[in-house]
Amino acid sequence: MTGTPRLGTRGSPLAMIQARSVAAAMEAARGWPAGHVDIVVIKTSGDRIKDRPLAEVGGKGLWTKEIDSALLRGDVDFSVHSVKDVEAIRPDAIRLSAVMPRTDIEDILIGAASVAAIRAGAIFGTSSPRRAAQMLAARPDLRIVPLRGNVETRLNKLDAGDIDATILSSAGLQRLGLGHIGTAIPFDVMLPAPGQGAIGIECRSDDPAAIELAASIDDAASHAMVLAERAFTRALGGSCHSPVAAMATMEDGQIQLRAEILSEDGKERVRDSAGFAPRDDDAAAALARAMLDAAPPSIRTLFANA
Repeated sequence: MTGTPRLGTRGSPLAMIQARSVAAAMEAARGWPAGHVDIVVIKTSGDRIKDRPLAEVGGKGLWTKEIDSALLRGDVDFSVHSVKDVEAIRPDAIRLSAVMPRTDIEDILIGAASVAAIRAGAIFGTSSPRRAAQMLAARPDLRIVPLRGNVETRLNKLDAGDIDATILSSAGLQRLGLGHIGTAIPFDVMLPAPGQGAIGIECRSDDPAAIELAASIDDAASHAMVLAERAFTRALGGSCHSPVAAMATMEDGQIQLRAEILSEDGKERVRDSAGFAPRDDDAAAALARAMLDAAPPSIRTLFANA
C-alpha cells in the first residue's frame, strides 16, 4: 500500500454503508480527515445475476471474485465484505486482516409476528439453503420460493404480495436504518450463518502496510469469533447448497461455539456445541467432525468431508 488507501466494495446501499464505516474507522485511527480513504465500487457477478439462486451459478464466489482480482492486481488495497458472503477457503495471497465490532447477529422475520404465526401453507421467500432448511424444520407446511436482491427489492416483493414472509439479517437492517421492522427469531429456533453480522476487511498477504493499518481497527473478540465459525465451516467441506449454521460467542476469554447442520428439507438436523481457546482451529474442526459422524446420510451426503 502506498499513498491514499483504497477500499474495494460492492455498490449496493448496504455494501456502501459498510465500506464507509470502515473508511471512517481508518481515518479516525490515523487522524486523517474525513474522505481521505478512497472507496472503489466494483461490480460483481452476484450483482449482475439476479434471476437464479447463487448456489446454482457459483455460490459465494460470485460476491468475491471480481473484488479479489482487483485486490490482487493492486487496483485496491483492501476489500470490504459481509463475512457471511465470503467463502470459508480463501486464496493464500489474501488475508482476512480485520473484523469490525460485531453486533446484531440475529435473523429477522418479516411478514409475521413469529415463525409459528406464519399462516398455514404460506409462501416463504429465501435463496439461502440454511434459512430454507431451518424454516422447513420448524414449519414443514411452508412453500419455499427463491428470493434474491437487495433489502429494498425483497421488501417490495413482500409488499406486492409475491411472498407472505421472508428473513433478513438484523445487522443489515440496522445499518440501513430499518431496525424497527420485523421480529428477531430466537437462536433456539434459528442459529445464524457463519460470519453473520460481521464486516471483514481483507488485504494482500504480502502488504505489511495494509496489514498494519487494518490491525488498528480490528476488534479482537469479533475476529476470534468469526475465525472459529469459519474454521468449523471449512472442516465440514460443505458447498453453497449445504445448510450450515454456526454462532460463536466469547465468554470469560473462551470461545463458545454452537452449530447445526441440516438436511435440505429440514427433516433432519444435528446440533452440538463446544468451548475452546480463541483461534483454536483444530477444536472448531473437531466439532465439525463429531457432528458429521453423528449425522444421518441425508446430511452427510451434503458435505465433502463426511
